Amino acid sequence: MSYLFTSESVSAGHPDKICDQISDAVVDAALKVDPGSRVAVETLVTTNRVVMAGEVTCGKRLGYKNLARKVIQRLGYTKPEYGFSDKSPVEVYVHQQSPDIAVGVDEGGAGDQGLMFGYACRQTKELMPLPIVLAHALARGMDKLKNKYAYLRPDGKSQVTVKYEGRKPVGIERVVLAVPHDPEVNNQDLKIMLIDELVKPLISKYPFRIKPSQIIVNGTGYWEIGGPASDTGVTGRKIIVDTYGGWARHGGGCFSGKDPTKVDRSGAYAARWVAKNVVAAKLAGECEVQVAYVIGQAKPVSIMVETFGSAIKSDRIIRESVNRLTSFKVGEILEKLDLRKPVFEKTAAYGHFGRMGVSWEEIVRR
Repeated sequence: MSYLFTSESVSAGHPDKICDQISDAVVDAALKVDPGSRVAVETLVTTNRVVMAGEVTCGKRLGYKNLARKVIQRLGYTKPEYGFSDKSPVEVYVHQQSPDIAVGVDEGGAGDQGLMFGYACRQTKELMPLPIVLAHALARGMDKLKNKYAYLRPDGKSQVTVKYEGRKPVGIERVVLAVPHDPEVNNQDLKIMLIDELVKPLISKYPFRIKPSQIIVNGTGYWEIGGPASDTGVTGRKIIVDTYGGWARHGGGCFSGKDPTKVDRSGAYAARWVAKNVVAAKLAGECEVQVAYVIGQAKPVSIMVETFGSAIKSDRIIRESVNRLTSFKVGEILEKLDLRKPVFEKTAAYGHFGRMGVSWEEIVRR
C-alpha cells in the first residue's frame, strides 16, 4: 500500500521554542548549582512580554530574567521592529516545589504519574522516521543561513511529505518552508536561495529527487514579522516536533522546563534509548516502548515492547535484552543516562531524539 506521511519542525526562534529554551535554561542553571534541584517552569512569550512561572527547589537563587534575556538575544531577537526583544519586560512567578511531591521524589520515586513512549526504526542512520529527520535538518539549516543572510529574521517552520510503500520510504513528495524576512526581499528570490543552498544539498544525501514545483516557500507569498509579536508562544506545545513527527506515539507530557526526576522527560528518554538499542542490535526493524509510572513510586506500573511484525529475534530474546538495559526504575534511569547534568537547553530545538551528544542516543556495545 502506498501513502503519504508528513512531519513538521520549527526553527529555534519559533515562539514556542523560545519558551522551551528559556524553560530548559532554568533547568540547566539549577542543575549546575545542585544536581538534585527540582524544576518545573513554564514560559509564555507574546508581543513585548515574557512571563515565567512554576516551581524551583535549588540551593541558590537563579537570575530568571537574565537567563531569559540571554536566550532571546542568542536567537536574534535584538531589533525593536520585531515587536519582541531581549529588552522586553520579563515577569517571574516562581515558588518552591510542593512538599507533597518532594516526599515521594526524595525517596527515588517518579515526579508524576504518566505514560511515555520511545521509538526507533531503520528508515535513517539516526534510527528515526525520515519525515521528521528531514524537517529538523531543514529547520536547522534555515537557522544557519540566518548567519549568512542578514535579511532573514528569527522564526521559521519546515514541513516534509514522504511517500511510503508499506513501512518503507520511497520518495519525497513535498517540502514546505516558511521564514520571515526583510520587506525588500522578493519571495521568489528567497525561494531560489533556499532551494540552492538548503533543499538540494540536503536531499542529495538521500536516494530521492525533488523538483522546484514540489517546494513551497512562504505559502501566502510573503512573511515579514514572525516571532511572539505575531504568535504567542508557550512551553510544551511542540511535543510532536520534539519526538517522532507523529510517526510514533507520544504519551502527552512535554519535556522542556522539567528536571529529570519528572518521568515525562526521563521516562521518554529511557524508552527511546531502549528502543534504539533494540533496533541497533538488529533484534527488530522497528521498536516502540511504552512505560507508565505512579507518582512517588520508583518502579513503573507497566512496560510494553512492540515491534510491529518486524522482529528478527524472538520476543523472549528482545525482552531479555530490554531487561539487561534497564528496569526503568527512576533512580536507575538517572544514573545510567547521567541525567543530572545541565545538558537540556540544547535539546529544546530541532528535536530531542536522533541527535548527537546526548546519553539517550548512545548505542550499548555488546
